Amino acid sequence: MRFFSVLGFAAAAVAQLTSSSLEKHVDTATIKSFNPIKEAYWTGLPHHRRTPFAVSPDGKSAWLAYLDSSETGVHVQQIDPTTFAATGDPVTVSGGKEAAGLVAHNDGFALMTNEVLSGSGTDVAIAVLYRYTTGKTEPTFKTWLGGPNVDGSQAMASPDVNGDLVFSEKAGYYAAYIVVTAYQGDATGHFGDAIRYVDTAGKLTSIAGASSSWGCSHNTGIAFEAADAAPFASICAEDQGAIWLNTKSQGMTNDNVKISNEHVINGGANEAMGGMSGSYSNLARFIGADSYIFSWVSRGAMDLTENSWMGSGYTTSKNRTNNRNVAIALFSDKNTLVGSQATSVAGTADGDSQINWMTSGSNDCSNAHAATFDSSKALVTWEEISSPTCAFDAMGCQGTFAGTKFQMVGSDGKKIGEVLSSDDTYVAGDMVTMSDGRICWPYVSMTWKLDGPVTGSPVTKMSFACMTGGAGSGTASSAAPASSAAPATSAPAVASSSAPVAAAPSTTEAVDAVATSAVNSADPTFASGTAPEPIFETISGPAYTPSASAPAAVPTSSQAASVPAEAPASSAPAASASAPSGAPIPIFETLSQAPASSAAPVPGTTVSEAKPELTATPSGAASKTKKTRTRTKTRGPKPTGAPAHSGKCSTRTTIKTVYVTA
Repeated sequence: MRFFSVLGFAAAAVAQLTSSSLEKHVDTATIKSFNPIKEAYWTGLPHHRRTPFAVSPDGKSAWLAYLDSSETGVHVQQIDPTTFAATGDPVTVSGGKEAAGLVAHNDGFALMTNEVLSGSGTDVAIAVLYRYTTGKTEPTFKTWLGGPNVDGSQAMASPDVNGDLVFSEKAGYYAAYIVVTAYQGDATGHFGDAIRYVDTAGKLTSIAGASSSWGCSHNTGIAFEAADAAPFASICAEDQGAIWLNTKSQGMTNDNVKISNEHVINGGANEAMGGMSGSYSNLARFIGADSYIFSWVSRGAMDLTENSWMGSGYTTSKNRTNNRNVAIALFSDKNTLVGSQATSVAGTADGDSQINWMTSGSNDCSNAHAATFDSSKALVTWEEISSPTCAFDAMGCQGTFAGTKFQMVGSDGKKIGEVLSSDDTYVAGDMVTMSDGRICWPYVSMTWKLDGPVTGSPVTKMSFACMTGGAGSGTASSAAPASSAAPATSAPAVASSSAPVAAAPSTTEAVDAVATSAVNSADPTFASGTAPEPIFETISGPAYTPSASAPAAVPTSSQAASVPAEAPASSAPAASASAPSGAPIPIFETLSQAPASSAAPVPGTTVSEAKPELTATPSGAASKTKKTRTRTKTRGPKPTGAPAHSGKCSTRTTIKTVYVTA
């Protein structure tokens, strides 16, 4: 017995992460000019600009997509999966505004981007799917995911796609989960999300119970992963107070599974899945199993009150902490949460008791992602900043970069070994399980700072990093990209009856964000019952395949020459160039002065199975220019199935002060 115990201990030691688990392939790929930094929505704080990455099912080829620094086209570069060097010339999609998703095939790739559609009635970019076959210069097909005749009387654009593209060979479909805004129809100017399915011939297909339009109000976070049949596994972070596993109905009604209660504002949900240039590698399927793992960042939730507009069964909450911590959730299949879902009972003091926290300190965490090594182990990663200043309600923070963290997690939700930290490696693109069991991803080797607004400089080199999973890794027979479902060739991992849940905190005092929330209002600036309502609807009737879905040539750059990469609202501050026309205006409390920075000590990064400690609102604030503006806001359509509201849609004018980076 002693002999076997020693062997078991040794195996466990091998399976955890060590410094030798992280491989760095610095500047191995030469690319065209690329700006690695994307300004965050409204705050101007830096985010990694996403570089979609995918590996073919046979493991012999890899592809990297990135936006040219001129923001006039998207390049797709073949990458050697062994050396991570660029191979051959890139394929360029002229007019592309965002590298929004990528699927690798044995004979080529599929790319999701957004571009202007001539004759669509708008100069705002519309999401589009390209399929390229190796050796051919023209796309095999080009399918528009929005525009005329896709959503009945509505017409949808995606100035920021901020979603993901996945593919299931078994199901025979590509699927895109994207942010949309209506530019024609009753919901013009409103933001929501849509799920589109496209078959392998390029036909946009409406699937009952799987395709959707206007699913989640002001969707500020998407997690999407393929399944063996539609609907695919989907999660949304909305701006009414929750994160939902919405595979069942693709919306935000309470017939879905509530993963988490969140304090939110109109258009902001804490950048739970990465915010701008995020919404990738947050939801991953365990290799050879039907189970999934999801990672996000959260401020926790306390003091639940009824959402006065959504009605009974829907809640709003206050933040538990001012900083964000990392959490995970497990699903035994695409519809089923392991453990209890978040409560929807108004009056509940503790609204996050079900959460499995990965961190619990006062460092702010962001850029959380997850990928799986095999059927029983996953990798969760995030970035941290110390002494954070969180001047924006329900959005990101700034402070001293404290490293990228990596934590191995079992399929039972428990941590395996200690957290690994790196100061010079970042996750800036899709995390892919390679044919040898490693998890690899792209990034730009640079000095990464999160202490204030940063403007990126173009680079021409791309780096890659890989993490080995210790014992049991390297057993996969083919690559299992994060953008495709893993084949069910082995027994599913056995999920525990309930996920590990952190212990209750020692106090129940809620920590309000900078803009303190009104008790019964989803939007902290508005009085109870007057906040902007969710802006989405479920469109009835079939979706139509636009004529542009037939195979077509790549558009020329002149087609999109008249539209900027990002179309800021005319009333938006100059520094908020990432805010598209018609985007919701975040509500921030006016600060009379910039307080002195707090000198409070920062606790350790991770405390095993502990709930985030309550932290005081930081006294530091970013240096900003104050601008006041007036904007008319209207209430949008109510979600299908939500309780009726006695009031009628109304129009009113609000005057608010926002802070804009100088």
